[in-house]
Amino acid sequence: MNILAVNFGGIGDEIFFLPALISLKKEFPKSKITLALEPRSKSVKDLTDIIDDLFLIDIKGKNKYTELLKFVYLARRGHFDLVISSGGNKLISILLTLTGIKKRYGYDTGKLSQILLTKAVPLNKNQYACAMYHDLVTPITNNKTCLPEINVEAQEKIPNSVLIHPGVSKMSIQKGMVKTITAEVWAQTVDLLIEKGKLVILAGGPDDKEVIETIRQKSKFLPSPEFVNSQENNSCSSTNSSLSQNGRGDVADYYGKTKSLKDLAVLIGKAEKFICSDSAPLHVAVAMGTKTYVIFGPTDDKKLIPQSENVIPIKANDNCPIKPCLWEHRQTTCAKLDCLKISAENIVSKILN
Repeated sequence: MNILAVNFGGIGDEIFFLPALISLKKEFPKSKITLALEPRSKSVKDLTDIIDDLFLIDIKGKNKYTELLKFVYLARRGHFDLVISSGGNKLISILLTLTGIKKRYGYDTGKLSQILLTKAVPLNKNQYACAMYHDLVTPITNNKTCLPEINVEAQEKIPNSVLIHPGVSKMSIQKGMVKTITAEVWAQTVDLLIEKGKLVILAGGPDDKEVIETIRQKSKFLPSPEFVNSQENNSCSSTNSSLSQNGRGDVADYYGKTKSLKDLAVLIGKAEKFICSDSAPLHVAVAMGTKTYVIFGPTDDKKLIPQSENVIPIKANDNCPIKPCLWEHRQTTCAKLDCLKISAENIVSKILN
């Protein structure tokens, strides 16, 4: 079975999509799976061995229609047996028909999809995103994979550790989608955890440079930039919990030391607890099974995290009548941001509870 899967979105969307692909692989163990996705999300392949090939289609770039023609060309040349595609756009069924692939599965977006697709699957957005994507393969397999699974072994935990990944994607910031607390509150959270005797590990990627620099400036305990630069060759495995005699915790600055999404997954696996924003590292943590605390403001935690005692949402008591509003009622966050007025004390109390 030669399978083409199509899922355009960020890296978090690709991790959400993994359970559907895993169930297909269980149904067709000898299949080859090709995933068509945006270039910004190609690192998902580092996390799994079920994806054999990628089609990089930059549908949000300047040459959108040229990229779609490229997709059709690659799909026709690939001689696929079936295609599954996410997305609620009514034109997706036409795009899949143009590929010439005989078996086509996508969401039911109206009569056109019902005519052109082998099976138009009802789109239920009011559920955990992994389940929403998995609905696409229910006409094909009875296998049910509920959570993302990645190709990273379980790690030995660093005692007394709390890993913090404060950032969100730069694209969401540029689009006015504010989804996390301020860097100042993150710095206060770091300091409170250290004062409570925790080993705090700070991590982030290239998109997080500004927030990390502000946290470093505002925190009382983070190492100086000179110390950070001198430690660049340290590996994540060398982090140890070292409590001072007065019972205060310690801090390890690992910003920039995880060079890939898989490196980050290993570090998340080593942490006893993990704190993050509504961003891709959250979904990596779900796959790693690390106890995770997530800052939620304008987005819907019920759709973005599984119902599990292992993943705890942290939200403001703002009583906003339209929360969650992002994507439900608006495309950008409001100016007040009452839903993100969460104190460091509140965050730390949840973690230490």
